[in-house]
Amino acid sequence: MIDLEDELILLPGPVPVVPRILRAISRPMINHRGEKFKEMLERITQALKEIMRTENDVFVLSGSGSCGMEAAISNLIKGDKILAISNGKFGDRFIDIAGRYGDVIPLEYEWGRSIELEDVREVVEREKDLKAIAMVHNETSCGITNPAPQVAAIAREYDLLFVMDGITSIGGMDVRVDEWGVDIAIVGSQKCLGAPPGLCAVAVSERAWDRMVESPPLYMDLRAYRKSAGKGQTPYTPALPLFFALDEALAIVMEEGLDARIRRHMHLASMVRDAIRRWGLELFPRLNEVSSYSNTVTAIKIPEGITVDELRREVKQKGITIAGGQEHLKGKIFRIGTMGNLQEKDVLVVLTVLERVLEARGVV
Repeated sequence: MIDLEDELILLPGPVPVVPRILRAISRPMINHRGEKFKEMLERITQALKEIMRTENDVFVLSGSGSCGMEAAISNLIKGDKILAISNGKFGDRFIDIAGRYGDVIPLEYEWGRSIELEDVREVVEREKDLKAIAMVHNETSCGITNPAPQVAAIAREYDLLFVMDGITSIGGMDVRVDEWGVDIAIVGSQKCLGAPPGLCAVAVSERAWDRMVESPPLYMDLRAYRKSAGKGQTPYTPALPLFFALDEALAIVMEEGLDARIRRHMHLASMVRDAIRRWGLELFPRLNEVSSYSNTVTAIKIPEGITVDELRREVKQKGITIAGGQEHLKGKIFRIGTMGNLQEKDVLVVLTVLERVLEARGVV
């Protein structure tokens, strides 16, 4: 049996949590209405603003990335028309969420196929009363990075709000919330930031504040977060151990330097892609000139001679966890995450084990 403390996980989240962050979780509880929490929240907020490259308001919610997605939609949409773009599982989630709060206009592609900007513009011009566009920047279900800056520019051209899921890109890729014109951006704790799951953060522009609905869901009411932030608090009881962990994780990001962290993510992903090509395997996404392979997760078509379940089981026996495909991609692709605080040596270990497994099956 593999010792869980020695297991190496290369998933599209959650990511391995380094001992320094694990120790932070065990800190004694504090008064979440007191001065210590206020100081911690100020550190967290300032660090997130630097990582998101924004001067907008930033709030941390005790909930996963999906909580942030729903907070964004539910504070902007109440019966309004919204364009939700999807080429993967999490784009589909945006469509689902948007459909619960408003009149969703879906622009759907086959999972892993690139978004076409002409299609976006065509829908925007056809649907004259749209209020917003929602899109996933980095779609981990199929390893593709979508053209967020270009879609944001279309939204601004037509005076629409732009909501961006940056859950698996912010902190590991060059994301510029203000420069791109993102009205609400979302990041998850358990991805590139390297913290445990359970928290998300949203950055909210002044344009978004001006167009928010009345009476959004109580727990995700962003106006309540804005009001409480003025006192250095959250409106509802925060998940304190996870805040301790996020505080420490963000300190690590700051110590490494954001640009260096982004370069490391790029390097680790290129190591995986180079190995895949060297072995004669095929990357999954179909790219166009405005999309790219993700630098936080690589999706690979499963070759003849081995199944995804067999591959995952055999590398699992060596103490390594990788991901398979989701829903209709199950059994067709496998995925290797390269986000958080993973280092080159970790990826080298995984690639060595993968190559040996594939060689033993006569695949490479």
